[in-house]
Amino acid sequence: MTLLSIGTMIDDSEISVTLDARRFNRHTFWCGQSGSGKTYALGVVLEQLLLHTALPIVILDPNADFVRIRETRASSSAATAKKLASMDLRVFRSGDGADERLHARYLDLSTASKAAVLQLDPIADAEEYNVLLRSDQLVTSFDTSQMLATLRSSGDPWRLKLANRIENLQILEWDLWSRGGSSVVDVIDERPRASVLDLGGFANPAEPKVAALAVLEHLWSERESRRPILIVLDEAHNLCPPDPQTDVEHALTKQLVQIAAEGRKFGLWLLLSTQRPTKIHPNILSQCDNLALMRMNAPRDLAEIAEVFGFASEDAIRRSAQFQQGQAFFAGSFISEPTFVQLGQRITEEAGGDVKVPLLGEL
Repeated sequence: MTLLSIGTMIDDSEISVTLDARRFNRHTFWCGQSGSGKTYALGVVLEQLLLHTALPIVILDPNADFVRIRETRASSSAATAKKLASMDLRVFRSGDGADERLHARYLDLSTASKAAVLQLDPIADAEEYNVLLRSDQLVTSFDTSQMLATLRSSGDPWRLKLANRIENLQILEWDLWSRGGSSVVDVIDERPRASVLDLGGFANPAEPKVAALAVLEHLWSERESRRPILIVLDEAHNLCPPDPQTDVEHALTKQLVQIAAEGRKFGLWLLLSTQRPTKIHPNILSQCDNLALMRMNAPRDLAEIAEVFGFASEDAIRRSAQFQQGQAFFAGSFISEPTFVQLGQRITEEAGGDVKVPLLGEL
């Protein structure tokens, strides 16, 4: 059994707390309100998984909190720093940065996902949708002028209408597209130890969700290979809300519901981190067998957690309202018994963190 050391018991700092690494083959729900230390603490666990397992990790990172995962802190031991330095840890940036760019191929998306991007309904926009179904025969490369020219030169009014839709929505101008180059899924297929996808730097609000959709859709299409991978969704409410509004949100949530329901047997394991359980689609939340709960004050949220996670007592869940920063309640299959934990120190640098109030004399 491989045990991951994550901290000590809140009531007895002499007793260390460990998680069973094998039990990350169940979906995990990680929850805590703003300021509870949720992202920092999540990093503690992810670092332990990197150091003590061979499990590849994909981190969908909307706030660029994990983009410094390759940088060890000065307080880390030389042996730990050397071990992390030897790992294949990849960071893909959507904004400015020296790392690899986060790109995906539009042509790799399924027809349904392409339709979501183009806001096409298969019934209401039946003729345009039919053109899209046959577009692979028309468009063989993602070249802006070539795509539009090919559609418009046909003389078909519905192809012309689809071309106008593409141009009006300015889809071809997105920074996300690789435009014939490599896609982030090519790297993920190589199974580096960690792939961090910085989703926060795109101009169009749909781009980060389409980037996540491209990755999740690809992993699902390759599920029969049964190659285990941990998919971490930080601020998961941005990707699988209970009431998706746009076509892309519907497609992304549908894919995550499918992975939550069926992905476990294929080695697709989710770790969802968010501020409130009510912000997560219930069909995804209900599939989680591991719970990490940090400070939570709202009675509605505590009641929701108690209802979904029946293996944790209501008294223990309510205690989270008194937690200090960095304290958590762990329960489920990855820990021997429900335990209150003071999380340990990070090994790598956290890119995010609170902004301090400027005081007199510091301006």
